[in-house]
Amino acid sequence: MKALVTGASGFTGSHLVRALEQRGDEVVALVRQSSNLSRLAGCRAKLVYGDLSDRTALKVATTGVDTVFHTAAYVELGLVNAAEMERVNVAGTRAVLETAQAAGVSKMVYCSTIGIFGDTQGRLVNETFKRQQPDFSSAYDRTKFEAQKLVDQAAADGFPVVSLLPSGIFGPDDPHFGPVLNQFLKGRLKLWAGGSRITGIVHVDDLATAMILAAEKGTPGEHYIISAGEMTTREMFDLLGREQGIPAPDEAPEVLVRLLGTILDPIGRLFSWQPPLSRERVHYIYDRCVRVDASKARQELGWEPRSAERVIQELGKSHSGHSQSQDQSSKAHQSTIS
Repeated sequence: MKALVTGASGFTGSHLVRALEQRGDEVVALVRQSSNLSRLAGCRAKLVYGDLSDRTALKVATTGVDTVFHTAAYVELGLVNAAEMERVNVAGTRAVLETAQAAGVSKMVYCSTIGIFGDTQGRLVNETFKRQQPDFSSAYDRTKFEAQKLVDQAAADGFPVVSLLPSGIFGPDDPHFGPVLNQFLKGRLKLWAGGSRITGIVHVDDLATAMILAAEKGTPGEHYIISAGEMTTREMFDLLGREQGIPAPDEAPEVLVRLLGTILDPIGRLFSWQPPLSRERVHYIYDRCVRVDASKARQELGWEPRSAERVIQELGKSHSGHSQSQDQSSKAHQSTIS
C-alpha cells in the first residue's frame, strides 16, 4: 500500500507513519514548513511540504497514493483562534476530501473524535447515537462536527471514506496528559481539578492499528468508535500512584476552580495568553460527559486494543524511566562541570 498521512509530524500521525512503515508500506507525509519533525526521526517517509490549504501540495502528495489517512487537526481548548481552527479543521478537511476524490484514491480514513456526539450527559452511546446537544461546547467541538458532516456527505456521494472516532489518546510522547504525568511522577502535583471526570482511553499505537484495519476492512461511510475503556482521572492517578509509590493529588474545591476559570478567562483574552483554567476548560472538567461503547470496532474490524488500565500502567512506566534517565544524565553533567 502507498499511503498519504496528513498531520504526519503530530502525535497520532507520527505513530501511524511508523506503524505503516513497519508493515513495509510506502508512506508520503504531508508536513508544514514550520513543523517539528523530531517525531519522524528515522522514518523513510517521503516528505511533502504544505498545509491543508495548499491545494498544489495536496495534489502532489496524493499522486499515486492508494489510501489517504487524514489525521491533521487543530486541537485545543480554552482561548483559541476560532477562525484558524475553522480553516484547518473544516476547510482543510474539505480540501483533503476533494483532492483525494480527484486523485481517485481507493480509500480514505478520517480521524474524527467522539466529541462529535456532543455532551451525552453520561449516557453510554454507540455509533447510532444522534447528537442531542443543541449548541457547541467549544470551537473544536463545532469545527470537528462540521468536518464530520463534510466527510459523511462525501461518503453519501459514493466516495470510499471511513471515519474513526477516538476517545482520549494516550502514549509516551502524549503532548496533553504527558506534561501532567511528568509533574505527578516527580511528586510536584499536589492538587487536581475534576478527579471524577470520566475519560475514554486509547493508546496511540492501538489507534494507529485501528486506522490501518479501517483502511483494510472498514465499510465506506461507516463510523467506528475507538476506545479501550474509560477511567476517571482519580482512578488514573490512584493506579499510577500504586505503581510508583506516589500519593494521588488532592481534589481542588470545585467552587474555587470555577471562580478561577471565570477570572482568568478575560485576563487571558486581554493579554493573548492561554490560562491553565478558562470557562471552556471548566465546562469540560465538570459539566460535559461523553461515554462510548467501542464494541463495533472490535467486532467488524477485529481490533484488539490493550486495556485502559494497561495503557495507564505502561504510560507510568515509560515516563518514570524517562525521568530517571534525565535525572541520571543531569547528575552526570553536574559531576563533570564541578
